[in-house]
Amino acid sequence: MKLHCRVLLAVSLTLGAVPSMLGQAQPLASPGQVEEIYHRLLPQIEKIPIFDHHAHPGFPDDADVDAMAAPPGSSPLRERDSNPELVAAAKALFKYPYDDLSPEHAKWLVHRKAELKKEQGIAYFSNILDTLNIEQGVANRAMMADYLDPQRFVWVFFADSFLWPFDNQKERSRNVDEQVYIPLQEKMLHRWMQQEKLAQLPGRFADYLQFVTRVLEDNQKNKAAIAMKFEVAYFRPTKFGDPTREQADQIYQRYAAGGVPSEQEYRTFQDYIFRYLVREGGRLHLPVHIHSAVGIGDYFSISEGNVMNLENILRDPRYADTVFVLIHGGYPLEREAIWLASVKNVYLDSSLMEVVMYPAAFKDALKQWLETFPDKITFGTDSFPYNDALGAEESYWLGVETARRGLAAALAEMVATREVSEAKAVEMAHGYLHDNAVRIYEGRVH
Repeated sequence: MKLHCRVLLAVSLTLGAVPSMLGQAQPLASPGQVEEIYHRLLPQIEKIPIFDHHAHPGFPDDADVDAMAAPPGSSPLRERDSNPELVAAAKALFKYPYDDLSPEHAKWLVHRKAELKKEQGIAYFSNILDTLNIEQGVANRAMMADYLDPQRFVWVFFADSFLWPFDNQKERSRNVDEQVYIPLQEKMLHRWMQQEKLAQLPGRFADYLQFVTRVLEDNQKNKAAIAMKFEVAYFRPTKFGDPTREQADQIYQRYAAGGVPSEQEYRTFQDYIFRYLVREGGRLHLPVHIHSAVGIGDYFSISEGNVMNLENILRDPRYADTVFVLIHGGYPLEREAIWLASVKNVYLDSSLMEVVMYPAAFKDALKQWLETFPDKITFGTDSFPYNDALGAEESYWLGVETARRGLAAALAEMVATREVSEAKAVEMAHGYLHDNAVRIYEGRVH
């Protein structure tokens, strides 16, 4: 009996040691250990060429940087021109000689950028990418610019305007934000019509759908577009119904030649067109990017733009061939949004998060993603010419620097608590910064 107990004790002690030997994940790690691993990982991460999955490269005076314009509103702390990190960005990118961005000193930066634009031409933004080790980046713009090298920048175009073909006076009158947004959607639709040589809306709904398809095909085949993008949360709720074609046809016939649809009629028509575009995206192998986070302006509805509103679309088996990218990762609901990536054709992009969130907070958000679906997350800067101090150039720097450091810190914690090996951490870093996004586009990017 005593021998039996001793054997059991020995076995239990041996088995108790097994989890440690196998590297069972632990809840705690010493700060010194995490820091040591961080400093080993960061240089390796800095060497990884980046694919920037979402950005708006351009100059402040370029109206095609976005299909919309920003109404007056509040900027979060880190996006304000008082952010001292922007001095570090200017020093890294332009050898800025000052330690502040006072109006007098900022003139030096504006002048230096103007000189470089003139000297470098099409190489200007490519050189910014080189400085930051960005191999290639998305240009999510209304139209591509001739000052962006097509070898370094691939185009994602906006598709929202197809939802707004009727008289929009009622939509414009909802608030001052829509008075800015809706006319720009009307302008974008007219540009698509000019592209396809249409002087007016087609008389039949079937012909309108054919017009929409021609734009998608033309942009993909002749203009090398790799995806379409929706900012629909700025205009209406992101919960889409499932009306019949007959319902949408009746509304089109009623208002294509004039008249103002009711809000419900317009929503029903838009529900059908959105689903039509999603379906065409699958047929054409043209991924669908959707703005899924907070937005600017005084009247952006966070609840109506909630990323979870899209779940009925993302989990609809009719769209299993359509690749979806949730731009901005559903922020600030990124914890919920990562579970949408359980769907095989759904990916998340972290752009905006790296610009709005400081590295410490971004590290925690990214770690949760890495611990859940690391093969379904992608990096983006959301570079945008916000103002003279925070131009597209500086926001490229801010996004890249935050992501690299947040990524190294998140992975260091995961290694220290035995969740992954260092080799696996480096592999995951390659996936997030480059490989996961590149796999989406079947050889059309690098």
